[in-house]
Amino acid sequence: MTVPSRPSQSPRSSQPPESPRPPQRPPLAEVLDLRPHPEGGWFRETWRTSHQFAPPGYGGPRATATGIYFLLSPGEESRPHVVRSDEVWLWHRGGPLTLVLGGHEGQPAGTLTLGPLVEEGQVPQALVPAGTWQAARPAGDEAVLVSCVVSPGFDFADFRMI
Repeated sequence: MTVPSRPSQSPRSSQPPESPRPPQRPPLAEVLDLRPHPEGGWFRETWRTSHQFAPPGYGGPRATATGIYFLLSPGEESRPHVVRSDEVWLWHRGGPLTLVLGGHEGQPAGTLTLGPLVEEGQVPQALVPAGTWQAARPAGDEAVLVSCVVSPGFDFADFRMI
């Protein structure tokens, strides 16, 4: 398995807010050099395009797209949050992942399950439209590794916990 190197020296996103460190870093997080994510789980940015533009409604220029590894272990969750940009989740390995999307006043508009069993209704990738609240958790007792690709590129200034 080839692990992408650290992102190139292209412009970085703003710094993440402080996140409480989970008690123990999972073995796969060690191998992939993942760190705690403020919403929960573990992540590392793997790609940030050097192409930039100034999308309307954003607080400045953004990379056209970014990508991360994101790992959730059983008992961990990606707490409800909103990203200003479109986000594509890509399932890689482990158990299935429940992705809860949208709605109002804490009531979800829909739920998807990412995973390899497409014959059983799981999907290998899912789109979270810009501005849609989302949350995720492992659907079973196995850790799950995904990638998230965001366009316009992710910046913590465009991220809000709810």
